[in-house]
Amino acid sequence: MKAYILPTGNEILEGIVRDLDAPEMMRQIVAEWPDAEVTRTAPIIDEEDAIFKRICEAAETDADLIVLIGGSGGGHRFSKTLGRDFTHTALVRYLDEYSAREIYGKNGHMWSKLVCGKKDNALFINVPGPFQEAKAAMEACIKEMHIGAGVEDISKAMAQAVFEKYPKGAASFENPEGEK
Repeated sequence: MKAYILPTGNEILEGIVRDLDAPEMMRQIVAEWPDAEVTRTAPIIDEEDAIFKRICEAAETDADLIVLIGGSGGGHRFSKTLGRDFTHTALVRYLDEYSAREIYGKNGHMWSKLVCGKKDNALFINVPGPFQEAKAAMEACIKEMHIGAGVEDISKAMAQAVFEKYPKGAASFENPEGEK
């Protein structure tokens, strides 16, 4: 197993928010595959082209798994005061095959899009930035990978795991139209 962890977000890059997610993703990968080679890259700025470029660079390494952290929200759709996130759009732009789920919340994340896809031999996923959501999504991904699940089942399991972190009745999720 060769994995790359790509944290995203200006708040991580600038040191405003401490990156707790990457060490947790690494811990989970090594717990499942003790001989795994796991690389955490420097945080990526919240710009679609920068994220896309980093995805392309990671893909050139013959990685088996590429995990993008954060940037799955879209709060700007609800309020002009909230920032734009681009991880999901960069992934969709890059991937040949993917499945996605959108989570609509009444608290916490107002909207989050999780993408799971494949290109060549690599599996690509994005997990939300909040620690408990990222942890749950990664756990679900690894569980599904372990049983040989495909992109659709991994996507569904990750979304369900994140959805369960919301208080009962505070969120819903769906499979958006137009998925490849």
